[in-house]
Amino acid sequence: MMKAETGRRLHEYGIAVTDQAAERISVYDPMINDWNESGAILWSWAPSGTNGFAELLHGWGLPSDVKLREGRAGGTYMVVTDSRGLAAIVPYPSGDRRTWGAIVGGNPHAAELLPDGNIAVAASAGGWVRVYAASQGPDAADYAEYSLPGAHGVLWDPRLRLLWAVGDYDLIALKVVGTAESPVLEEVRRSRLPTDWGHDLFAVYGNTDKLWITTHSHVYQYDKSGDRWSLSYEGASGIDGRGVKSIGNQPSGLVVKTSQKAGTKYAWTTDTVDMHVPNDRRTVAGGAFYKARVWCSDYQ
Repeated sequence: MMKAETGRRLHEYGIAVTDQAAERISVYDPMINDWNESGAILWSWAPSGTNGFAELLHGWGLPSDVKLREGRAGGTYMVVTDSRGLAAIVPYPSGDRRTWGAIVGGNPHAAELLPDGNIAVAASAGGWVRVYAASQGPDAADYAEYSLPGAHGVLWDPRLRLLWAVGDYDLIALKVVGTAESPVLEEVRRSRLPTDWGHDLFAVYGNTDKLWITTHSHVYQYDKSGDRWSLSYEGASGIDGRGVKSIGNQPSGLVVKTSQKAGTKYAWTTDTVDMHVPNDRRTVAGGAFYKARVWCSDYQ
């Protein structure tokens, strides 16, 4: 998935989008300027009756999050959620079976694969963060739940061994205790968001002490050790703004984001992935992207 180029952008990962028009996850090549070319798509996936999701298809149609992660016993996996209710773990790149999947409900907005093979899910309408015991098999239904109004994002922190989660008003850090078979969630930190309606949460690649956080009105970097929120980071004048649905950066420093755009399929989608530091963009005719993710399996 890594592409080479001379100059500042020496290595770039693919960019995955949750396309609610195509109802698919598609990974695009950021080194191709025109994403309408057939060769721009590196990989794509949707659940079907032939890849293990025959009984769960009613929970698909509005993909809301996707991440690439390394599995506990080797192998690479995609974690994915859909606002119609599905959360799943799928082997990558085969995508040919359901490692785990369930209709969790509650408008799931984000997922994260934990080191023990379990999956964390944040649901905005449900107002919760759950850890499902996915390590126990493809139909495992047991979970631990923690209340978080407007839960929108989850991210595992391997250095601190904490699960970060963002909701309407707060960023919290949860300790996952218990066992893989029977997990338990304990809150260990809480920081009030500078502005309401938290939305996206992702790692700042290149600095393990920082997180990207978006709210309805701003894009922040959060300093974990100092419990500080900042709008003073490289490229902030172009990156910060209202309606940013996803944020992240390539290890090279190139920032990737999506912002809601009028005229696309839904009020919350866009047909464009914006890039900053340096400024650039990619547009797909008819696209309805909710989030864009740097297709890198590193947690941070």
